[in-house]
Amino acid sequence: MNQLSKYRIVYQGLSKGLHEFEFDVDNLFFENIEYSDIKKGNLKAKVLLNKKSTFLELDFQIDGIIELNCDRCLDEYEQAISYEGKLFVKFSENDDDLAENVICLLPSEHEFDISHYIYESINLSIPLKRVHPEDENGDVTCNPEMLERLNNYITEEPTDEDIDPRWEELRNLKANNNN
Repeated sequence: MNQLSKYRIVYQGLSKGLHEFEFDVDNLFFENIEYSDIKKGNLKAKVLLNKKSTFLELDFQIDGIIELNCDRCLDEYEQAISYEGKLFVKFSENDDDLAENVICLLPSEHEFDISHYIYESINLSIPLKRVHPEDENGDVTCNPEMLERLNNYITEEPTDEDIDPRWEELRNLKANNNN
């Protein structure tokens, strides 16, 4: 059985108006997403579906924790995730000129798979800099052994005396172009 099939909303047969759905997003979810950078997590996705006669409006609230690798020390750490978003589903044969939060389904379809949208929303909620959070004193909580090893490889910036003088002309040309 496809584990992602439980992230489908069958909207055919629902009355017009508001309908609420809740989904658990766990390790099994991420294992079934092809090429997922995230391997572990425990999140809740709440979806409020407003069914209208010509389209569906979905409000998403995703909260929980995922496990990431720290960019600084490479150890795993837990990252809190919170996402709020809106998605519109339009019923049409063509999908020309759609906004980024609008998708198009054929009028003959009766269900909508939200697993990809949930995964992408979680990914968009990950900070660009993935590092261990600081403790209450503002100190780094990364692996101290790894930080010590990395400090052994720090090199000094080259000084002007260390630069080959043949490159001076290139530096002057670059400086002239910036003015």
